[in-house]
Amino acid sequence: MTATTTEPKPEVGAGPEGPDFASKSLPEHIARGVVGFGSLIGSVALIPLVGPVSLVLLPVGLFALRGCPMCWAIGLAQTVSRGRLQRSCEDGQCRLTVAGHDKRGERSHF
Repeated sequence: MTATTTEPKPEVGAGPEGPDFASKSLPEHIARGVVGFGSLIGSVALIPLVGPVSLVLLPVGLFALRGCPMCWAIGLAQTVSRGRLQRSCEDGQCRLTVAGHDKRGERSHF
């Protein structure tokens, strides 16, 4: 008998550093937030006017926020930091640096 090991499958939409909730641009991400939070709030606020039919807006809000409000907030941070921060690993230590700066924190001149 031989024991087999299987590696866990990566999460859908996950890169080498974890899930990616970022949008292509900040205006696109803000628009997703407006639609998502508006749909969630509207689904609850409209119950007295239209009844449970307003709950149809819940899935729309969750889809726009990519799952939950926290997923949207994480995506906002990822969208803002995309291209501005770089992670580099040397000798078992990883550092997060601002793009365009050298290791001493000085700006690189191109």
